[in-house]
Amino acid sequence: MEKNVVMIALFAALIAVLGLIPKITLAFGVPITAQSMGVMLCGTVLGSRRGALSVLLFLLLVAIGLPLLSGGRGGLGLFVSPSAGFLIGWPVAAFVTGLIVEKWRAAPLTLVAGIAAVIGGILVMYVFGIVGLSITLDKTLAESAALVTAFIPGDVLKAAIAGMLTAALAKARPASVLSRANADAV
Repeated sequence: MEKNVVMIALFAALIAVLGLIPKITLAFGVPITAQSMGVMLCGTVLGSRRGALSVLLFLLLVAIGLPLLSGGRGGLGLFVSPSAGFLIGWPVAAFVTGLIVEKWRAAPLTLVAGIAAVIGGILVMYVFGIVGLSITLDKTLAESAALVTAFIPGDVLKAAIAGMLTAALAKARPASVLSRANADAV
């Protein structure tokens, strides 16, 4: 139990630290940040439930006003901004990513974690992000989907890095990759 709490807090801190990497804000108000890779890593390393809990802890800290998002942003106002859909989708993205890594054990971990990061950390997150953009910017879903195409190359790179980091961690310290060590415990 204590190990789980520590790992959940540690990965919430990892997402915060990745926010120190300078953001690039797109014309429509949504920044490109390294923090989405932290969300992917929460799922690939911690698994579905722990990964989602870690992201929820991070978002709670942001919601109470801590400036943990890239660029020193924090507060409830972010949850009604163009970034809102992405933020709301982060825990779901981590959960789906982790669930894929937990269940798909027949292929090498690098491949599984990379594909899981693409499905959960990109596709699932984009669904939430597109809906959020559509609502906050008063655009159609197609217009909002066109806006997120700018994120695709960077997010694919982040997914590949998440897959490689997860496999490297599993090789160095197998028990640290909780998505594979014991998927049933929380």
